[in-house]
Amino acid sequence: MTDRTLVTGINEWLVDQALSEPDIVDMFEGLCNRIHAIGIPLGRARLTWPTLHPLFRAETILWARGRETEFEQFMHQETQSEAWLLSPMRYMFENDVWVLRRNLDGPSKLLDFPVLADVAAQGMTDYFVIRTALSVKNEAGIKSQMGIITTWSADREGGFSNDELEALQKIQRRFAVACKTVIQTRIARNISETYLGKEAGGQVLSGSIRRGDGRETKAVVWYNDMRDSTALADTMPGADYIQLLNTYFDCTATPIIEAGGEVLDFIGDAVLAIFPYDDAASQKWAVKAATTALRNVIKARDELNQQRSDLGLFPIRFGIGLNTGTVMFGNIGVSQRLAFSVIGPTVNEVSRIESMTKATGIDALVTKDIVALDPNNWVSIGNQRLLGVSEEIELFTFAKTPAPLHVGIDRIELKPTVKN
Repeated sequence: MTDRTLVTGINEWLVDQALSEPDIVDMFEGLCNRIHAIGIPLGRARLTWPTLHPLFRAETILWARGRETEFEQFMHQETQSEAWLLSPMRYMFENDVWVLRRNLDGPSKLLDFPVLADVAAQGMTDYFVIRTALSVKNEAGIKSQMGIITTWSADREGGFSNDELEALQKIQRRFAVACKTVIQTRIARNISETYLGKEAGGQVLSGSIRRGDGRETKAVVWYNDMRDSTALADTMPGADYIQLLNTYFDCTATPIIEAGGEVLDFIGDAVLAIFPYDDAASQKWAVKAATTALRNVIKARDELNQQRSDLGLFPIRFGIGLNTGTVMFGNIGVSQRLAFSVIGPTVNEVSRIESMTKATGIDALVTKDIVALDPNNWVSIGNQRLLGVSEEIELFTFAKTPAPLHVGIDRIELKPTVKN
C-alpha cells in the first residue's frame, strides 16, 4: 500500500512549484524522481501539452529512470503523421476518454497501439494514461480546452497496484495545477516574442506596459522596404499577395534573427530591426552581425529570384538601409493600444537612407559609423541629401558587389573608402 503521507508530501511540493516559476522540464523530472522514491515502480513517464506557437502545436517531456530527460516539440503538420493517428492519445481525444490503462505483460497483456510494443520492449509492464483538462476562458467568455496528458509506465512484474494507480491520479490532479501556471507563462512568452520580438516581449512580460515605459539604447538600426508593392497589391489576388509577402519576409527577416538581431515590426512590406549594443566591444559585434545579416539577405534574395525565374515568376526587389546611434526603445501609442518600438532621429534617418537605394539603384546603403569598424568592405557614394534631414550625410555600399547606378542621378560618385 502506498504511504498516503508520502503522497501528501509530493502534493505539498507541487503546491510550492505552482507558486513559483519553475522550468517545466525540471519540475516533471523532479516529480518523477519523487514518485519513484516513495516506492511506486515508475520506470518511464511522458508529459504532453498543447501550445500556442507559430511552428509547434505541442510540447512533450520524456522521463526514463537512469536516463537524461528529453524535451521535444511537434510541428503543426505532424498532426497527420502515422504515429499520431495510431496513438492512444488521439484515441482518447476523439472518444472523450480521460483514463486509459494497458497491461504490457502477463495473461491480460494488450498491445493494441503500436507505441505499446515499443514501451514493452523497454522493460515496462504497465501503461497508465491520465488526461487532465485545463479550461481557459478568453475575454468573450468562451472556454478553450487545453490540458495535459501524462503516461505513467511501471517496470515491476504485475505493474501498478490499485493503491498506486489511485496515488498517481491524485498526484496528477495537483500536478496539473502547477502545469497550468507554467504552461500559461510559456504560452504568454511564445505569443509576446512572436508578435513583439524577444527583447520587447521580455520587457512587456516584466511589466513595461504603460505608455512611455522604455529606455534609451544604442543600436544598429535596420530598415528594408519592398519595391513595387502598391502595384502588386492592386493586381494580385489577396491570398497570393500575402504568400508573396511571407516569402519576402522569410528572405529578409530570417537572416536578421539568425544573426542575433531583433525584428521589431513589419510595417506593411517593410522590416524594422535593431542590433543593440552598450559599449565599443558590443558595438563591434552589432556591426558585424548586421553586416552578416545584410550579406545573407542579399544572397537569399538572389537564390530566391533564381528559383522564381526558373518558374517564370517576376523577381522580388527591395532596398536596405543601415544606421547606428541612440534610439528610444519603448511603448508608444494610446493607453488602450500600445506598440513596443524604437523612435528617434536615428530611426527617421534609416528610412530615408533606404529610400536612397531607390534613387541610386543600389541594394544597400549604410552610414560611416558602420563603415568605420570594417572599412575594407565598403565604398562611398558621397554625401547625400536625405529628405527631412538638414545636413548631408555620407553613404556607403559594398565594395565587392557594387550595384549599377542610374544614369543622370546627381551626387553619386563611387570612390574607395580612406582608412584612417
